[in-house]
Amino acid sequence: MNSETRKCQNCKSDFVIEPDDFKFYEKISVPPPTFCPECRLQRRLAFRNERNLYRRNCNLCGRDIVSMWQKNVPFPVYCQECWWSDKWDGIGFGREFDESKSFLEQFAELQKLIPRPQYFNYESARLVRSPYANCSGDLEDCYLVFATQYSRNCAYTHYLNNGKDSFDMLYSDKAERCYDSQDIENCYNVSFSVSSSNCVDSMFLFDCKNCNDCLGCSGLRNKKYHILNKPFSKEEYEKKKKELKLNTSAGVAEFRKKFFDEIYYNTPRKYYHGQMNSNFSGDYISNTENTFEGFYTKNTRNVKYSFWCLGGDDVYDYFAWGDLHKSYEVVSSGDNSFNIKFTYGCWGGSRNIEYSTYCISCNDLFGCVGLRHKKFSILNKQYSEDEYYKLREKIIKQMTEKSYVAKDGIQYKYGEFFPIELSIMFYNETVAEEHFPLTQEEALAKGYLWNEGERGSYVASKKGTELPQSISDVGDDILNEVIECRVCKRPYRIIEPELKFYKEMDLPLPQLCPDSRHLERIKLRNPLKLWKRKCECNSKKAKIVYQNTAVHEHGESECLNEFETSYAPERPEIVYCEQCYLKEVV
Repeated sequence: MNSETRKCQNCKSDFVIEPDDFKFYEKISVPPPTFCPECRLQRRLAFRNERNLYRRNCNLCGRDIVSMWQKNVPFPVYCQECWWSDKWDGIGFGREFDESKSFLEQFAELQKLIPRPQYFNYESARLVRSPYANCSGDLEDCYLVFATQYSRNCAYTHYLNNGKDSFDMLYSDKAERCYDSQDIENCYNVSFSVSSSNCVDSMFLFDCKNCNDCLGCSGLRNKKYHILNKPFSKEEYEKKKKELKLNTSAGVAEFRKKFFDEIYYNTPRKYYHGQMNSNFSGDYISNTENTFEGFYTKNTRNVKYSFWCLGGDDVYDYFAWGDLHKSYEVVSSGDNSFNIKFTYGCWGGSRNIEYSTYCISCNDLFGCVGLRHKKFSILNKQYSEDEYYKLREKIIKQMTEKSYVAKDGIQYKYGEFFPIELSIMFYNETVAEEHFPLTQEEALAKGYLWNEGERGSYVASKKGTELPQSISDVGDDILNEVIECRVCKRPYRIIEPELKFYKEMDLPLPQLCPDSRHLERIKLRNPLKLWKRKCECNSKKAKIVYQNTAVHEHGESECLNEFETSYAPERPEIVYCEQCYLKEVV
């Protein structure tokens, strides 16, 4: 079978379906997609809220809770204890399939009735003194952490695993006493750093490995006592570090600018972040084989169009979590699950699930919500095995022959994920808004939900710009202050473990609220998109000329290697192929 170019129903751009794609769709018995990969990604992201929390009541026991769901959602919300209890059963909401109405219309009606859990956490998620944690588990003394696992005494983290005494982290693993960093691994006492591993006692690193006592460095290996990529003796290093006043807000701001102006954009970087891959494309990707257009993806085989996939094989179009097999168009499902399609929030070794959500340890479901340990069910009504398969085929036939027409006029047949208008989450609170931002007017025009949510009313007692320059000038009375964020003007507070952390690390207080700090970090993150480019080693067209330090195979001529990269052509970074990059950094 040859590749085919098709036009996306949504954005009207052309996209290509390759021969291997057709083989995959045939293997899992679905028609080829009618949306391009980017529009399919946006659609999936619109079904996951990670960072937005609200105060409300449990609709079963009545107690006050903090939840990922606003007060005005149309369905009941139960606290974690009630939702995972035997006080209710999703089968009780079961209904007959009505042939006179479209399946997606009936599913939309059903999902407004079924209770949702307070957080998107495992039943067994161990949360000790960690009340504000969504999509997380196995935590102790954590505060406002999201998609964070196996961590202790951490706050304001997102996608952190195995963290200890660390604050303001993003996409990191095994970080202890680390601060305001992303994509770092196995680091201790590292701050303001990106894409580095096995580093100690350092600040402002990019792409550094096995380094200690380094400041403002890029592309270093096995080095110590370096500042802005220049070596110093231990005595000189300590003296210059003290002169930089990195324990003050002004010192940090001044050195940050120097680092980016002189080092970050003037040293070459590999065209992707990651290692140990074979036959692949994507970024932030490691230990994969036959994995294409993968982002933040590890330990996968035969996977395509994935974002944050940790373990999987024979999977296309996946977002958030992992350990999934032979599945397609899935969000937040896994845990050794198999043959999951057009589904979000189903896990626990589930099998053969389609168009369902929040179903745990189930087999053979179609269009179900909130079931646990059930099988052969459609629209939450249980059937015999023979009845189930007959009705399933009837529904698929109806979905294939008669489209569901969304509010934006796009037609949905069997084989497409849910329309965004059927997401029970407000678009502005989902991951989609972070990667595919829309205005309220744009979202509502497409039929997407939008609501800002209720926020507490606070009067700021101090502006972020009025905070002391050094933590040594801060007393415990700061815990009583309501601070106005320097960027978004929203109020925030300093919590006691946070103040202790800044004092121990000798770091200045942040002048931005946690949300604004998160947005500043993601500005350094590459987009979930690839461009075809050529290695810039010795390139006459490079925007920044870098003088190589080693002899390359192509000599003084331009490198001819080409690749796909998430560094857009108009960006200022110097992008090398892996062969040229390794000559410069190893």
